[in-house]
Amino acid sequence: MNFLSLAARPLRRGIPTPARVAQWQHPQRIAAMPTRMARRGFAEVRSPPQDIPKPKPKASTALRRAASASLPIRSNPNPTRSDIQPIFTYATAERYLMQNLRNSLPQGTVMLHDAWWVPKWTDSQTGKEGEIFLFANGSFVCWGLGEDEARRFAQQVLSGSAAEIAPLSQPETEDLEFVTDPQEKTRLQGDLIVLGQTPPLNSEDIMPLELPPCALPRETVLARYAFSQALSRSTALSVLEESLEHYLSSVASLPHALQKTGKPGLGRRALVMKLGELLRFRQGLNLNRENFSDTPDIYWSEPVLEGYFNSLSNALEIRSRARSVNDKITYAAEMQSVLRELLTETSAHRMELIIIALIAVEVVICLIRDGPELWEMVFGKEEEHVSPSEDTEKTYEV
Repeated sequence: MNFLSLAARPLRRGIPTPARVAQWQHPQRIAAMPTRMARRGFAEVRSPPQDIPKPKPKASTALRRAASASLPIRSNPNPTRSDIQPIFTYATAERYLMQNLRNSLPQGTVMLHDAWWVPKWTDSQTGKEGEIFLFANGSFVCWGLGEDEARRFAQQVLSGSAAEIAPLSQPETEDLEFVTDPQEKTRLQGDLIVLGQTPPLNSEDIMPLELPPCALPRETVLARYAFSQALSRSTALSVLEESLEHYLSSVASLPHALQKTGKPGLGRRALVMKLGELLRFRQGLNLNRENFSDTPDIYWSEPVLEGYFNSLSNALEIRSRARSVNDKITYAAEMQSVLRELLTETSAHRMELIIIALIAVEVVICLIRDGPELWEMVFGKEEEHVSPSEDTEKTYEV
């Protein structure tokens, strides 16, 4: 036995030990391994990636799908191309009174078609310069300025103007990016706007004769206006979508209550108020001057600007989103009409019961009031009919 065990020892030394077994047999080797190896393996399994890209705005899903088209411009800079700059859209109300904004806007502001155009605005804290377009749908678009600068502009200019109708409890925002390159054509490429060469326009009256000093090239001011109008519509539509989601959440329990209890779950007054809120949504979507389905009149004679406007509108899916909102409003209106009919039937049934009760009460009152007379009328005649015979009998007896 000792000989066999001694003979087996060199064989065991010669057999390569598996790595897992070696870990148990030689723990000091594992301790002596470089820590860099252990950290790398741990990071590969459990640690999340460090550089997470910043998400795009929630209304820019179509732009995110086409974001790869802008990679050639982002990854290949050239001497004529500027740095990538932000475009930020900020909505603070459902609507602006444009005439009330004039006195509070900075000097040099120009009315450019359907928007107030601030050609140069300098932030007091960061010193950044940019331009701003303010539209009547309750939003403004900043070129070359970020979220902090847009918020300060709203606080300094819009807060004391008395121009905001139905201010929002929380502002709605969207952001995009642009570059300027005089060697390129003005276009939307992926999720990046390129400001460069623009074809000549059909009408010279569309451009103001005298332009104030601008923070960005004057040649592309109308292109920036077209892109800004599409962005402002998208942001205003996001405001309407958010409000409609809150409304649908508030009435989502009504079908369940109708299924469980057989009652609508709302009174007539509350239901009428909900219906009025729904009609206000549809009016804001379809009947306002700044609606979401029609092309602005300025682009009818300018196909170049219409192309800029439609390219960004299609990328932001404004028309399909507006149709989706209309479909949701239609469904909510149908549900409201069903509940209103149920309330009407319930009230009609209640009125019928009340009428029956009133008739019964009236019958009881008539019986109480005219009962003795009816009794005399019915039974008094029989007594009068018997009394003559009794008189004749008495006469015979006499």
